[in-house]
Amino acid sequence: MGSEKNRDIRLRQRPSGLPSPADFELVESEIPTPGRGQVLVRNLFMSVDPYMRGRMTNRKSYVAPFQLGEVLQGGAVGKVATSNNNDQFQAGDYVFSSNGWREWFVSDGADLQKIDPGPAPIQAYLGMLGMPGLTAYAGLLRIGGLKEEDRVFVSAAAGAVGAIACQIARNTGCEIVVGSTGSEEKRAYLIRELGITEAINYRECDDLAAALADAMPGGIDVYFDNVGGTHLTAALDNMRVFGRIVACGAIEHYNATEPPKGPPNLFQIVTKSLTMRGFIILNHFDMRERFLGDMNEWIADGKMTLRETVKEGIESAPEALIGLFHGENIGKMLVKLGEDGA
Repeated sequence: MGSEKNRDIRLRQRPSGLPSPADFELVESEIPTPGRGQVLVRNLFMSVDPYMRGRMTNRKSYVAPFQLGEVLQGGAVGKVATSNNNDQFQAGDYVFSSNGWREWFVSDGADLQKIDPGPAPIQAYLGMLGMPGLTAYAGLLRIGGLKEEDRVFVSAAAGAVGAIACQIARNTGCEIVVGSTGSEEKRAYLIRELGITEAINYRECDDLAAALADAMPGGIDVYFDNVGGTHLTAALDNMRVFGRIVACGAIEHYNATEPPKGPPNLFQIVTKSLTMRGFIILNHFDMRERFLGDMNEWIADGKMTLRETVKEGIESAPEALIGLFHGENIGKMLVKLGEDGA
């Protein structure tokens, strides 16, 4: 490995509002040496996800907050460079871990999951075949109780989870699938590449509820909510009786410095007999085998489109995270950390 160093990203200070580059620090150290029974892994790609913003705030949640001065964590796919008498992993194995935000790490294998290269590129295990894909799948099928005749609306539809949710709804046989997004480029992507019925550029419409009514005159059966706030308000106005709202995220509020106000029309949950249910994907890993089976079949049949936004080098990771909140990504936001075969 010569004079090569290991680099990682740490939280220097807790952000107030939207994170800035000053909240992070890049730290250089020696590449660790695996002890007996351990492996040395070089990360190839790391995931950048909106939920990470919540972990930068020191508050109790479903996952512990990041600690100041410690290496950040996130999904990553890597390749075993060296195995020191580890029975489970050998040099050359591809692995998934939560040890992102660093270039190299050692492990005894307990926190690694072996993955096999297939028709999709290896980084798909951070997107379509990974947590975003499973989130869309479990959210629609289990939480939303998706049926073939349902009319589906997906917010943040060009993002990592939203784009997969749109395609799952389409592949399940839903004839009307509408998404919202924040640019004309993304709107074209949703219609032309993902093949959904219609897409709304919410930044270009004065009345989102009215735009939804025009796009879905029969109303919404299932709303997959990645945004909250104004999108949830507009969706409530357009839900059909006995509709289901899948509460996956609320990116509109992640950087709020004051508690946001709730939708003024929540009583429609009562008058329309709606069901609104939130979920955390950690509670739905029992669906993983079924999910991978369906997803691999759709990929083989050419029914899934993979789009990624890839930043180069670990030093670009903070800007990649910040870029999520500016809507800079189409599909999954990734950071490429190393070359395969390195």
